[in-house]
Amino acid sequence: MTAESNSNGGQPQQVNLQQIAQQFMSGLQRHFDMLAFNLASREAVQEDRYNQRVNAPRIMPAAQRHQNFEQMQAYARDLLVRQVIGDSLNLIMTAMNNAHFFLALVKATSANKDVTPEAQKDAQAAQQAFIPAQIDEKFNRLEKDYGIMCELEDSIISIGLMMQILMQQGGIVKAAQIDGQGELAIELKSVESQNAGVVDGQAQGKLVDLRKVFREGEAVVFSDVELQLVLVSVASFADSLFKSVAKYARSIQDGA
Repeated sequence: MTAESNSNGGQPQQVNLQQIAQQFMSGLQRHFDMLAFNLASREAVQEDRYNQRVNAPRIMPAAQRHQNFEQMQAYARDLLVRQVIGDSLNLIMTAMNNAHFFLALVKATSANKDVTPEAQKDAQAAQQAFIPAQIDEKFNRLEKDYGIMCELEDSIISIGLMMQILMQQGGIVKAAQIDGQGELAIELKSVESQNAGVVDGQAQGKLVDLRKVFREGEAVVFSDVELQLVLVSVASFADSLFKSVAKYARSIQDGA
């Protein structure tokens, strides 16, 4: 599925939804692989090797503030959680912005590859208004303007709240982040059975939702596997979003 844009003011530039989706998933896989590498590296590091590396230059910037192995393990763990949640949120925003740009072009042109200056202006105006919107408002606009209901919407919003908690509240959930049931919940995509086979990195079992709940006063913590499943859940969200965008484009074409 393609649309065209002449946003550079010259020749129309083709926007290929399949290419956008493939590039996004490739980038997401690199994040997943890097996380696996970091987790494996952390498991392998030993205290004596850490101390050897610390003392290798025979000088420190502020030796009196040096942290020991256990302290650095905890710090590195907290940093990794913030990084994964932050990267996930950035990836989600990128997927939504890219999807919206395609949708805006399709709507403005009625899925016609011939882009008029008026249609181009309308699409650009819609995109400029969409990009700075908060994540919950992005979901609202996708539903209102294009009839797209996003899978895992509540969990994606929870990821945004968790980033706020990690960056501004020392990782502790406060009353402002919990719902009417006193929970801050996220649904992670997981494989139904640990005994399910894996072929070429793809699970052969059924994907199910693994619900993780935080309550007021609790710290936002994830196990190693849960951190990996956060990225898997982002992939599930993006895949569903891009499929919904393609369905919308087909509906406009069929109705034209």
